[in-house]
Amino acid sequence: MSDAHKHVNQNTIVETIAADMDAVNTVIRQKLHSDVILINQIAEYIISAGGKRIRPVLILLVANAHAYRGTAHHELAAVVEFIHTATLLHDDVVDESSMRRGRQTANALFGNAASVLVGDFLHSRSFQLMVALDNMRVMQILSDATNVIAEGEVLQLLNMHDPDVTQESYLTVIRSKTAKLFEASAQLGALIAGASEADIEAAAEYGRSLGTAFQLIDDVLDYAGDAAEIGKNVGDDLREGKPTLPLIYLMENGTPEQRELVRSCIEQGDEQHFDAILAAVTSSGALDYTRQQAEIAAQRAADAIAGWPDSVYKQSMLQLCSFAVARNH
Repeated sequence: MSDAHKHVNQNTIVETIAADMDAVNTVIRQKLHSDVILINQIAEYIISAGGKRIRPVLILLVANAHAYRGTAHHELAAVVEFIHTATLLHDDVVDESSMRRGRQTANALFGNAASVLVGDFLHSRSFQLMVALDNMRVMQILSDATNVIAEGEVLQLLNMHDPDVTQESYLTVIRSKTAKLFEASAQLGALIAGASEADIEAAAEYGRSLGTAFQLIDDVLDYAGDAAEIGKNVGDDLREGKPTLPLIYLMENGTPEQRELVRSCIEQGDEQHFDAILAAVTSSGALDYTRQQAEIAAQRAADAIAGWPDSVYKQSMLQLCSFAVARNH
């Protein structure tokens, strides 16, 4: 990505869709309501934590880039945020995480059972919203996406504590677990706006590649990030025995001593050697390599929409590619 966009932050990107985002937040608050008080408490806790809201942003930007003039994109943006939030609730329980977005996770605060069950509520509420739009293609895209995400979660579980995971296998996890909802979000924005099949596919490629870039930078930040900036504990991936791309690269390219260290850390989920692993992934070029792969993915995303007519929304989508790789949180 060009240096010209390095200063980009997410606030400048979403300024173009500020009114739409307000409408989405209104839908989210309305549709989260339940007669069961605990559901309201946990849902409010999660939603008020903020987060980047990248998936809703994608739907809004793509729909606007195709001159959409309805309100269904607001409903869809709420749907993808609910699906994403449900996966976060379940992820944090599976990973036994205690911090997310700089605050205690819901499972740390309310307990695992409540987090799992409210995650189920969010999933089913998202399907109620989706059905209300009465568009079979929308339902197909979202039901396929949620199924692929679930497969990715299980595949990641199988990879845990496995030091022999290949780059290819790991990228399959990323494409399923993270990139798929980015892909669906961008696709839905184009679909709802009545875009051509070619533009719907271009949107899908944009989302898929952007999601990959985001996840790869997250992998880098688990070693090179600042806990206060990224809002979670640095080293969590290592503690959980997750073989992410920096570690896989080190396993394939490091010295025998480095490889042995990584192998034992992945197998045992050993974070007490974090400093040694950090030194190794830095000196071996593993973090640089992972950043480079993220930049390649971000460029692929930008290339996918290069042929679209120019607009402030397209410019924001291109800036998002730069933000994905230049961010520190």
